[in-house]
Amino acid sequence: MDDASAWPDLPLAAWSETCGTLHLWTQIVGKVLLASTPLVNHWWNVTLHVTSRGLATLPIPYGARTFEIAFDFIEHRLVIATDDGRIERLALVPMAVADFYSAFMDRLRRLGIEVHIWTVPSEIEKAVPFEQDRTHVHYDPAYAQRFWRALLQADRVMKAFRARFIGKVSPVHFFWGSFDLAVTRFSGRLAPPLNAPAPNVAAWVMREAYSHEVSSCGFWPGNGGYGRAAFYVYAYPEPPGYGDTRLRTPEAFYDGGLKQFILPYDAVRRSQDPDTLLLGFLQETYEAAADKAGWDRQALERQALERSA
Repeated sequence: MDDASAWPDLPLAAWSETCGTLHLWTQIVGKVLLASTPLVNHWWNVTLHVTSRGLATLPIPYGARTFEIAFDFIEHRLVIATDDGRIERLALVPMAVADFYSAFMDRLRRLGIEVHIWTVPSEIEKAVPFEQDRTHVHYDPAYAQRFWRALLQADRVMKAFRARFIGKVSPVHFFWGSFDLAVTRFSGRLAPPLNAPAPNVAAWVMREAYSHEVSSCGFWPGNGGYGRAAFYVYAYPEPPGYGDTRLRTPEAFYDGGLKQFILPYDAVRRSQDPDTLLLGFLQETYEAAADKAGWDRQALERQALERSA
C-alpha cells in the first residue's frame, strides 16, 4: 500500500449513519471498561486503542480473571477473549443498537462475566438508552474499514508526535464518548475547574478530565462540530492570543466557535507528504499554547534536552 492509498477518502455524508451506529456500539463496550476498571488520570482507563485489526481494550480485570474486547474491522466481528482461552464472537452487520447491546451482554454472560452499565449514551444530545435504540441500525463494512485505516495513520503519526514530549503525556487513545482519537500533553500545572457542560456527563467527570493545564490534539472522523473529518488542537485553559496565532500549515485555521485549530483530513490525505504536514501542524499549534502560557519547554521536550546536552 502506497502513502496515498494508506489515507482513505472518508466523506462523512457517505457513512454518517454507520458512524452514528458504530459510535453507540463503542460506547457499550467502553461503559463495560468504565464499570470494570479503576479510575486512572483523566479517564485514561476507559479508552480504546488502535490495533492492526481495529479498536480494542487493554486487559480488563474481572476478579482474578481478565478479558479483552476488540472490534475487528478486517473480518468485521466483535471478539471477546478471556485469559483461560475462551472466545466469544459477534458479527458486525447491520443491526439495531438494542440488538447489539443484548447480544454483547449475552456473550459476556456466556463467559461468566456479569457487568452492569448505565445504558444512557454519554456526550450525545437527546440520547436513547441502548436497550431502546432501534433507530441506529446501519453498518457499512467498507466505510467502517476506511474509518479504521484513517485511525491507523492518525495513530501512527500522533505517536511520533507524542514521543517528542518527556513530561506528563497521555497515550494515543480513542475516546468513545466523543468518538475521537486523542493525545494530550500537560504542563504540570493545575487548571481552573471546567464548567462547560457535556450531555449526560456529570460535572465532576469533566473536572477530572481537565484538572490540569493541557495542549491536546486529535482526529475526528466527522463528528465534533466541524462536520467533516479533521485534525484538531486546543488548549485548556486557552492562553490569551492563542487563537490569533498565524499558522504555517496550509489549510489550517482557528475556529472561534469550537475554540480549536482545525486541519481538514482531506488536506492531509491529498498532501504529497501527509506525515510532514500533520506533524508540522501538531508542532506549531502545541508551541503556540506552550509559549503563550509559559510552559517550561526546556524541561518538557526531548528535543530541547538533546540540544542542550
